[in-house]
Formats: sequence, C-alpha cells, structure tokens
Amino acid sequence: MKKLWTLLMASCLTTVVYAQANSLQKNKPKMKLNAGIVTSKLAVTKTFYTSILGFGVSFENEFYLLMHTPGKEAEISFLLPDHPSQQPLFLRAYTGHGMYLTIEVGDVDKVYAEVKKKGVEIKIDIRNEPWGDRHFAIEDPNGIGIDIVTYTPQG
Repeated sequence: MKKLWTLLMASCLTTVVYAQANSLQKNKPKMKLNAGIVTSKLAVTKTFYTSILGFGVSFENEFYLLMHTPGKEAEISFLLPDHPSQQPLFLRAYTGHGMYLTIEVGDVDKVYAEVKKKGVEIKIDIRNEPWGDRHFAIEDPNGIGIDIVTYTPQG
C-alpha cells in the first residue's frame, strides 16, 4: 500500500510540475520578426520576390507591400518613402548597402538551378562552407543581398 501511495504522489507531483512548466511557456510574450524596407521600387520588388523566390502577397495597398515566404513561415514588408501616413523614422528610403536576408531552404542545389534558369545574376556562386553550410547569394532590386542556404547539422 505504501508503494502505491508513493507512486500516486509521484504521479500527481509530476503532473503539477508539468502543468506549471507548460503554463510558463504559454505566458511568454509572443514575438515575431517582420523586416521592413523603405523603397520606391514596390512594383519591381513585388515581381522579383513573387517570380524568382515564389513569395506571396499577404497585403498590399498604394504605399505598402507585405509578402510571405511560400510556406507562410515568414514575412517581409516594403514601404514607399516619404509617405504622409508614416512617422519621420519610416520616411527615408533604404540606400542599398549594409543589409542582407538569409532564406533557409531544404535543397539549395534545386533552388540554385531554378534561380539560374530564370536568369538571375548570381552574386556568390554555390559553395560549401567549412562549418557545413551550403549556399549561394543573389541581390534583390533594392540592393539587398539574399543568402540562400541549406544548413548542415553540426554533430
């Protein structure tokens, strides 16, 4: 009987600890990153991301474009500069230097072949890095480098 009581108490304690841990996870604030680029090139940017990378449009109006990756795992936005609806912080256009995006894919060789077939200029040819990643890079119409990579688990 003592063993049964001990087992029952251990089971209850485990359930309480699990419930508390699960509750702590649920109470963490949700945070999602959405990069935004201020650019006057909304139309050509939309064409590039949809036709070259297969992105979709989540939302669009005359001054703002929100796009998502093919599986809707991530989003990126583009905003016209000097738009009267925006605060001063968001008025100046990106100048074309000092930014890059990394897009992780399952098969970088397949994406590389597709991008080359579409005639996109390859800025960094496909290669293996000493730390295990395989990647290549292109550039969007705004001068943003896009590193397309398949990560290799370190082990």
